Amino acid sequence: MGVPAFFRWLSRKFPNIIVHCVEERGHTVDGNQRVNIDTSKPNPNNVEFDNLYLDMNGIIHPCCHPENKPAPKNEDEMMVAIFEYIDRIFSIIRPRRLLYMAIDGVAPRAKMNQQRSRRFRASKEAAEKAATISRLRRELQSKGFHLPPEKAPEDHFDTNCITPGTPFMDRLAKCLHYYIHDRLNNDPGWQNIEVILSDANVPGEGEHKIMDFIRKQRASPSHDPNTRHCLCGADADLIMLGLATHEPNFTIIREEFKPNQPRPCELCGQIGHEMKDCMGLPKDIASQTKIEKPLGAETEFIFIRLNVLKEYLTKELWIEGLPFKWSIERAIDDWVFLCFFVGNDFLPHLPSLEIREGAIDRLVRIYKETIHVKKDYLTKNGFAQMDHCAMILTKLGQAEDEIFRQRQIDEEKFKRRQKERKAMQRQEHAQPAYHMAGQLGPTDVRSGGMAISGARDEVLSQRRSAMDFSRGLHGGPGIEAMLEPEGGAQGQPAKRKAEDLDEEPEDEVRLWEVGWKERYYESKFEVSPENQSFRHEVAAAYAEGLCWVLHYYYQGCASWKWFFPYHYAPFASDFSEIGTLKISFEKNTKPFNPMEQLMSVFPAASRQHLPEPWGDLMEDPESPIIDFYPIDFRIDLNGKKAAWMGVALLPFVDEKRLLETVATVYDRLTPEEKRRNSRGDSYIFIRKNHPGYPFLRGLYENKSQRKLNDENVQPIDPESFFGMAGNALTTDKMVPEKEKVLSPVKGCQPCPNNMVVVTRWRDPIFEPDFIYPATKLPGAIEPEKVLRPEDLVGDQSRQWRPQVGMARNTQRASLGASGHRMINHHAAIPPPSHGGWQRGCAPQRGNFNQGYQRDSYGQGYDGYNNYSTHSNPQRSYQDRGRYGQQYDRSSYGSSNRNSYNAPPERNSYGSAGGGSYGSSRGRGSYGPPGDRPAPGPRLGYGPPRGGARGAGGGGGNYYRRDCY
Repeated sequence: MGVPAFFRWLSRKFPNIIVHCVEERGHTVDGNQRVNIDTSKPNPNNVEFDNLYLDMNGIIHPCCHPENKPAPKNEDEMMVAIFEYIDRIFSIIRPRRLLYMAIDGVAPRAKMNQQRSRRFRASKEAAEKAATISRLRRELQSKGFHLPPEKAPEDHFDTNCITPGTPFMDRLAKCLHYYIHDRLNNDPGWQNIEVILSDANVPGEGEHKIMDFIRKQRASPSHDPNTRHCLCGADADLIMLGLATHEPNFTIIREEFKPNQPRPCELCGQIGHEMKDCMGLPKDIASQTKIEKPLGAETEFIFIRLNVLKEYLTKELWIEGLPFKWSIERAIDDWVFLCFFVGNDFLPHLPSLEIREGAIDRLVRIYKETIHVKKDYLTKNGFAQMDHCAMILTKLGQAEDEIFRQRQIDEEKFKRRQKERKAMQRQEHAQPAYHMAGQLGPTDVRSGGMAISGARDEVLSQRRSAMDFSRGLHGGPGIEAMLEPEGGAQGQPAKRKAEDLDEEPEDEVRLWEVGWKERYYESKFEVSPENQSFRHEVAAAYAEGLCWVLHYYYQGCASWKWFFPYHYAPFASDFSEIGTLKISFEKNTKPFNPMEQLMSVFPAASRQHLPEPWGDLMEDPESPIIDFYPIDFRIDLNGKKAAWMGVALLPFVDEKRLLETVATVYDRLTPEEKRRNSRGDSYIFIRKNHPGYPFLRGLYENKSQRKLNDENVQPIDPESFFGMAGNALTTDKMVPEKEKVLSPVKGCQPCPNNMVVVTRWRDPIFEPDFIYPATKLPGAIEPEKVLRPEDLVGDQSRQWRPQVGMARNTQRASLGASGHRMINHHAAIPPPSHGGWQRGCAPQRGNFNQGYQRDSYGQGYDGYNNYSTHSNPQRSYQDRGRYGQQYDRSSYGSSNRNSYNAPPERNSYGSAGGGSYGSSRGRGSYGPPGDRPAPGPRLGYGPPRGGARGAGGGGGNYYRRDCY
C-alpha cells in the first residue's frame, strides 16, 4: 500500500496488536550434522494455525537483493535463500491444513502505472549508482587505497527481472515445484497439508489472488467459519485486506522493521560506513580472491493480531446516539475505505492528507459527524455511497486552508530546530575531546560533571587516521596522498553533505499562500486557473478510482483496463459534485499477457529480459511506441525532500497502440517464449497419505480425464480437503509415483521415490454478478478479548512492552534492578549488551547475529548442506501421536467446533467420538451453514479456563491432530 508511514502510525496508536514470534531453532550434532525443527510438533507460539498464505514477492525481493547482508552470487543461491525463508516462516506458523504460495502475476492497469514508475526509477538509480561507484573506485585507487575486484557487468542483478514473463520468474516457478515436492516427500510437518502454488503466469497481484481464494472459500457452504488464517507479507495493505475478509481469526506475520540498520558498503563489502566514506581494505585482504563479508543482524518476525485491532477499532469507531443499529463490521469497512484517501497503490494521495499530521484521525472525526446526517454507513459489500463520500470530502475541503498553513508553520519550526542542532554540533566538535587536567584524578559524577562532548567522534577520527597511516607504511598512498585536497580528478572542492545544505528546491505552488489552488492546477496540470470544469473532471476520475479500489479489496478486480489518468490528485474541496455520480466499470475485461505487461512497465535498460524483436521496439527510433521509453525523465519532488517520494513524470502507455505494435512481432516468438507469455493455472500438491490423494491420482488413471485440456475440470470433494472447494485438472508437470524428482538447483538433492501428486487448480466458480458478503459468517466465533480496560484509555504506546508468543497469561519470574545487580555480581555476569538483546522466552533461538542460514537452516548460500533430506524421513505421519504432541487449539478457543467426518480408515482428531475430527462433544459433519450444529464457545488466544491446557470442554480430552 502506498502509505509508507501507515504501519508505524498504526502500531503506535494500537500497540497491543503486535506480538513477537517465538521461534525454535535447529541445532548441530557432533559439529556438522544438522538436526532441523520437527514442525509436526505443537506450535511454540501457543496457537495452531490452519492456513498459511505467502505473498511471495515479499520473500523473493529480500532474498535476491538483501539490504542488510551481501547479495547472493548467482541464481542458485537466490533459490536456496528463498527455500530457507519459506522454511523459516513455515517453522514459525506450522499450518495444519493449507499452504498457499502466491507470486505476483500480471497486474491490473491501475497498478501497472505504479510498477512502471518503480521500474523506470530503479533503472535510472542503478545507472547513477554504477557511475558513482566507478568514480569513487577511480578516486580511491588513484590515492593508493585497496579495493576488491570490480564486479563484471554480467554479475549485476537487475531487480526488474522479478516481473511476470521473464526467464527468471519462469525458472523460479520450476524451482518451487521441486521445493514443494521435496518438502512434502520428506518433512513430517508438511506431509498432511495441501499446498497451492499460484505462479507468475496466473494473473493478479499475489495478495489479491490470496484474497480471491479466501472470498470464494467463504462463499462455499463447506467453509469452516472458524479457520485460523495467517498471511505473510510486509505491505501495509495486507492489514486492510485481512480486515476486509471479516474472518474472526486472521493474523499477519511480517519482518520486524528496525530503522537505521547498517548496510554493506558497495565498494568494499564491509558494514559500518557509507560508500562515500569508504577507505578500502588492507592490501592483504583486498588481494584475496574470496573475501569473507560480514552478515547484518538477523531479521526477527512479529505477529499483527487483527482480532486485537478490531477490539481497538470497536472503541475507536463507536458512535453514540445513532438512529440505526450499530455494526462494528460495517464501521470497519468504512474505516478501511477512509484509509484509501490517505494513500494506496493505485491513486496519488490527496494533498491535504498526511499520516504524520493525523489525517486518519481527522477523517474519522468527520465520518462520525456525517453518519448522523446521512443516517447510514459509508459503504456496503465493497460499494460506496457517493453522496456520503462527497459530504466527507467537502468537510475536509473546508479545513484545507488551515491544514496547509499549519503544515508550513510546523515545517519552519522543524527547520529552526535542525539549524540549532547543527550549530550545537559544530560548537561541540570545535571543543577538545579530552582535558589533560581531568585525567589526573577521578571526578564525582554526582557533582554535576558531564560526559566529554565529541569524544566518540574524536576516537573514530583517530582510529581512521591510524588506519590511513598503517596503509601508508604498507604500500598505501602515503602521507602526501592523504594531504591532497579532497575533490574530483581536477582538484575541485568536494560537494557538501546533503545535511549541510540549506538550499531546497523551489516550491512554486506554495500551498500556504493565497492562490494555492490556482497555482497548483497551473503548475501540475498545465491548465488555466479559470478552468473550473477540469478540476471537477479530475475529481470525478479520482472518485471513480476510490470506488475501483474499494471493489478490488472486497469483490475483486472491477476492470483490468481502468486506471487513473493523471500524475496528481485533486483537492478535497473539488469533490463537491461527485454526490450524483453513477459509477460503473467496463465488464468482461481481460488482463494483459505477461510479455505485454513487460512492454508496459519496463524501461529500455531491461530489454534483455524480453525477446530480441520485442526489445528492439524500445530502442528503434522508427518504433511506433518509442515515446513510451524515455531514457531520462523528470522527478517532481512535489513538496517532498527525498527523490523517492517525488512523482516520476512518465508518459502513460496507450494500450491500443501498444497492443497493435506488439502484434506485429508475435509470430517471432519461440515455443518457449509463447509458453512464458501465456496465462496459466495454479497447482495443488498433496502427498499419498492425504485423504484427497486417491481422487487426484485417479485423474491420471482415467483415460477420459488424462487429456491435458480445459474441458476435463473435476470438482473436488470438500470433505477430503478440509472443507476446501475448487476444481482440479491434470497437468504435464505430474511426476509419476515412485519416480525421481530432479533438482533444478545446484547443490540440492533430487527426491527419490516420489509420493506426491500435482494437478492444476481452479477456485470455485460463481456468477459474474455474485456479491461476496462483507460480514461475519454464521457460526463464526470471536476470539476471547485480549485488551484490558486500561489498554483502551489514552496513549498506551509509551507504557507498552513487547509480548512474545500468543499466550496471554504467560507466567514469568520478575526481579528488580537491584536484585539483578546482586545476582550478576555473585555470578560474575557482565552487564547486558542492549545492542544484541535477546528475548528470554525463546531459549532455542540461537545466535541472532549469525543469520538464519547459519543456524537452523544450514550453511546458507555456499554450503547447500542445509537442504538435505530429514534425518528420519521414513517416520510415518501417523506416528506423530507417539511423540506426545497434543495439538492445543484452545489458544483460539475450545474444541467444540464442527468438522468433517473422518474417512473410515483414518483415526479421529479427538480421543473419543470415533468418527469425527476433534473431541467427542458437539462436532457434527460440515454441511451448509444452516445445517451445522452451533459450535461451543472458544476461549481466545490463551489456554482454556478451568482445566488443563488443551482439554476439551467436557472431560479433559486432549484436542489432538494426529492424522488429518
